[in-house]
Amino acid sequence: MERFPVHPDEVTAAWLSEQLGVRVDALRWEPIGTGQVGDSVRFFIEGDGDVPPTLAGKFPAADTASRTTAAMFGLYRKEVAFYREAAPLLDVRAPRVFFADADETGADFLLVFEDVGPARQGDQIDGCDIADARAAIRQAAAIHAPSWARAELLEADWIAPPPDLRERLGAMYPQAQAIFRERYADSLDPDCMAVCDQLAEASSTWFAREDPPQCLVHGDFRLDNMLFDIRGGQEPIAILDWQTVAAGRPMTDVGYFIGCGVGERLWREHERELLDLWRAEMRERGVALTHDEIERDYRLGILHGVSTAVFSAAFVERTERGDANFLSMARGACSLAQARGSIEALKEVI
Repeated sequence: MERFPVHPDEVTAAWLSEQLGVRVDALRWEPIGTGQVGDSVRFFIEGDGDVPPTLAGKFPAADTASRTTAAMFGLYRKEVAFYREAAPLLDVRAPRVFFADADETGADFLLVFEDVGPARQGDQIDGCDIADARAAIRQAAAIHAPSWARAELLEADWIAPPPDLRERLGAMYPQAQAIFRERYADSLDPDCMAVCDQLAEASSTWFAREDPPQCLVHGDFRLDNMLFDIRGGQEPIAILDWQTVAAGRPMTDVGYFIGCGVGERLWREHERELLDLWRAEMRERGVALTHDEIERDYRLGILHGVSTAVFSAAFVERTERGDANFLSMARGACSLAQARGSIEALKEVI
């Protein structure tokens, strides 16, 4: 395998010229985004008339813990494969990619893709308004419907998890919850922490579930992974960060987003509207589902937000914003899980 840059400083004008097929004379970069599993930058480019003035690049996390976690779960290799294999088959608005590669260890990777700015970065901590929530839900259906029952995607080698992943996650989760509880016991409402504890107690069941996959799911479908009003408002939204894409059930994304993404005030007023919007978007793409058919999966999907908040807090670099982010996720997901009886739904699986 030919070596590729794994840090922005290693991206030269000559290398970028080769990838773009146009002459690049000079470039500089600056960091963008708040991701904790990968580090993103914006390249400012000078060259001939066809060269884009800016591009985005995504590199392995500088933090050793985050990078090790990403390699352990194959996150970098999966994101590269998504852009190569799946993105062209979906309706979702993901950035166009000019270079995508990962090494055999899964610890090094590089993505170079279009800069969809100027755009408004989604903010997990601040939440969103109903217009942004609707735009996101439409994009969820743009992932789910085009991949519905497509064996070439759902059974692809690149998306298959490691054979022992579920067992490893089930064993690791109580440890993660212990860290989460110690760190946030004074910051998270006791009722919400109780949901986290209950999920840890049922972790073997939670991770061992084998519901047949129906479509591709993003896996981390929340505001921090979304850009709104992209290209200066020419388009409504783009979805980023495909490291956790998987074959699964669509309510994993929808329940996760409504719990973690929109905030309790918004979901209490608009929960059913957003679910109905998702079903309408799916129906327009040829997949008709009743509310009753998605109800169980929705209640379980909400818990994906709980488990993601707990796991992420325990196994990626700790930052001040990260703490606020994971608490926001936990508060939203746990409050919705309580309202919708998600733990009870999980017990029905046992």
